Amino acid sequence: MDMNQYLEIFIEESKEHLQNMNQSLLDLENNHKDIELVHEIFRIAHTLKGMSGTMGYTKVANLTHEMENVLQLLRSNELELSENIVDLLFECLDMLEGYINEIANSGNEGEFESDYLIKKLNDIMNKDNKNQITSNDNLDNDIISNNQSINIEVEEFAKNIAIKAAEQGYNCYKMQIDLNSNCMLKSARAFIIFNTLEKDCEIIKSKPSVEDIEDEKFDDSFELIIISKLDKETIRKKIINISEVEKVLIDEIDTNDYTIQTKDMEVNIEENQELDSKKKVNEKSASKAKKPKLGKTVRVDIDRLDNLMNLVSELIITRSRLEEIGDSEKKHNMNDAIEYLGRITTSLHDAVMKVRMVPIERVFNRFPRMVRDLSKELGKEITLVMSGEETEVDRTVIDEIGDPLIHLIRNSIDHGIEDPETRKKNGKPEIGTVKLIAYPDGNSVVIEVEDDGQGINIEKVKSKAIQKGLVTEEQVENMDEKEAVNLLFRSGFSTADKISDISGRGVGLDVVKTKIESLGGIVEVKTSKYGSTFTIRLPLTLAIIQALLVNVGAEKYAIPLNSIKEIITIKQTKIRKIQDQEVVLYRNITLPILRMNKILDVSSKNMDAEDLIVVVVKKGDKTAGFIVDSLIGQQEIVIKSLGKFLSGIKAIAGATILGNGQVALIVDTNSLF
Repeated sequence: MDMNQYLEIFIEESKEHLQNMNQSLLDLENNHKDIELVHEIFRIAHTLKGMSGTMGYTKVANLTHEMENVLQLLRSNELELSENIVDLLFECLDMLEGYINEIANSGNEGEFESDYLIKKLNDIMNKDNKNQITSNDNLDNDIISNNQSINIEVEEFAKNIAIKAAEQGYNCYKMQIDLNSNCMLKSARAFIIFNTLEKDCEIIKSKPSVEDIEDEKFDDSFELIIISKLDKETIRKKIINISEVEKVLIDEIDTNDYTIQTKDMEVNIEENQELDSKKKVNEKSASKAKKPKLGKTVRVDIDRLDNLMNLVSELIITRSRLEEIGDSEKKHNMNDAIEYLGRITTSLHDAVMKVRMVPIERVFNRFPRMVRDLSKELGKEITLVMSGEETEVDRTVIDEIGDPLIHLIRNSIDHGIEDPETRKKNGKPEIGTVKLIAYPDGNSVVIEVEDDGQGINIEKVKSKAIQKGLVTEEQVENMDEKEAVNLLFRSGFSTADKISDISGRGVGLDVVKTKIESLGGIVEVKTSKYGSTFTIRLPLTLAIIQALLVNVGAEKYAIPLNSIKEIITIKQTKIRKIQDQEVVLYRNITLPILRMNKILDVSSKNMDAEDLIVVVVKKGDKTAGFIVDSLIGQQEIVIKSLGKFLSGIKAIAGATILGNGQVALIVDTNSLF
């Protein structure tokens, strides 16, 4: 049975369960008395154990099984919840996340082991003088010595194999495995048991037959004859840890009672002899060679899919209508059909965009745990307040926005929020607050990271910038507060006095700015002695945008509409030069002027005309005027990547294909400021 077909579902559901476990543990840490949270964490661990066992991931199954043991004691009030237990459960959660990520990347659980965590979990139970609990309360009775308790008949074929196995140093066992009477998928559970046994054992016979077990034609138990080099206690532990297994009876077959009847089995035994070496090598090489191909998925509301289906149906009807018009030569109906087609395609575009949208909650959910760990590490008391988690963003934006937000939150906690003593002296509450807010704003999504810390020390920023040689003293003197704050986004800049695991290496805010601008967004900063606010503004989607098409020389270019403030006409004679920069005084504001033909290296005759067309674009609160030859008009365009060979070209963000088949380059206005 090929389990790879279920791998993507397993990984996605596992990540969702781990996120729920993370949230429940955070809530439990704040409220030790809430027994419902313990029940919820137990249910998640139990589900993960069953899922991973089905897929054959024993490390995940074993760790979640031991977590279940501790959680069961907590549920029954036999063990008191403490901070140490919560910390240990968080460690187990981290290990499980590591296993799932490794499975997503390589298809197996990787090399790292969780034995030390299992030992810690067992130590907690033993410290409280509790015996380790398992799925069965009578494990001492699981190993029996009476052959008659296991009813499977040892035929001549099995006897011969048992004798030959004994000669080669193998053990031969009878087994009876009882499943829980409430087990829903008995054949699936039996498959897991067979799969687990076959890693270290060879199954000689089963009762009922393998075919009957696959067809679920058996009650709650079945018997096996196996050979293995493992002892029976080790085999029993492997099977009893599988979910829904009620009891495991195992006994060794005494080969002294048998006499060998035939030598036909010799080849089989010689093959079994290589079980421990060859099979393990093959498994290892297979796991390296097989790397699962995982697609990016989005969970979609069924109503949105219904809407999409209806629109596609309308398209098919309109196509038939156009075909009829073409056949009957009734050309006067063509315009009506095309107009209707235009409305349908616009609605279809909106529907597809909604299908691609996912709540930003998927990114926000990882931050409460991060804030908890950082506050403990730094000895600060910090509360994270989140709002607007239901705000929807394009799936591609969701994948990219996580890292910049991590840097901003770490920055607020490390540099912004003071320690409790300092806050008390300054008349602030001892517990600092970091706010993470998201909300839609027109065709953009705004994310704010706000803290009530000490704000940005402008003088310290300036002195560090001079010290690192990023600016001169003369430049610093002419800087206003906003320009000084923007120094934080320079590569290699850090105000930390010493390097730690959290900050001081100069990697952080420059990464934030680069990533956000590559997504077509901007970052703004506001600061005061009462705290700082970092504001990220991102486009709703990266796939389809509204753009203004312009001519520069013989070429057509697209400028994203969300970055355009207005379009004006200026006189050539009004342009002045200040420090080699062309500017014009417009509405009593100095507007920098950029000639697109020079930036894009395109020949143009219209740049010397008396009246010039200027497209005024904005980036935050900054504006600049781009001189173009002529305007074509507004159009909805699909952004296409230029490919890896043309990536990183300044001033160009991508390309689009126009209706006549021509290619128009998309201008990256942010990079020109």
